[in-house]
Amino acid sequence: MIRRPMVIEPMKRRHLRQVLEIEAATYDRHWSRQVFIDELAQVGRGGRHYLVARQGRSVIGYAGLWVVDAAGDIEAHVTNIVVSDSARRAGVGAALMMRLAEHARSVGATAWTLEVRASAEPAQALYRRFGFAPAGIRKGYYEQGEDAVVMWCHGLADEDYLERCANRRSARRAS
Repeated sequence: MIRRPMVIEPMKRRHLRQVLEIEAATYDRHWSRQVFIDELAQVGRGGRHYLVARQGRSVIGYAGLWVVDAAGDIEAHVTNIVVSDSARRAGVGAALMMRLAEHARSVGATAWTLEVRASAEPAQALYRRFGFAPAGIRKGYYEQGEDAVVMWCHGLADEDYLERCANRRSARRAS
């Protein structure tokens, strides 16, 4: 079997059918098509950034970022990062995170944050490789009452941030 290279590109409406399939397979309470349409409508105004990862015509993951001006400091919030079951543990999430980091830095964000399921240890490990550290808990944030771990990374504006992340990814692949 020939494996096609992964392509990361801006999310468009044409991707939503596949994005929604991955979303529904991942979450009991998932975003609706209308939520994604509303989010994509905000991309042109600069407050949102959404990407898909695909192999050939198949969407294998997607990610979103919300950029806000918090009292003069620009911060970014990862709204979602989801990889299809068939593509997990293959570097898709890390590639999407790197592209989100590049975008956040390009718009002047100095820090970024996200929520992750308390039980999602592989996802938390990925985020730690990008400099995130736990900062709190949101009780009952997810369906069935699961808590969310709030994670922050304040080193996003560091000159060598992207290089450090790339080196952590390389070291992980080599081990």
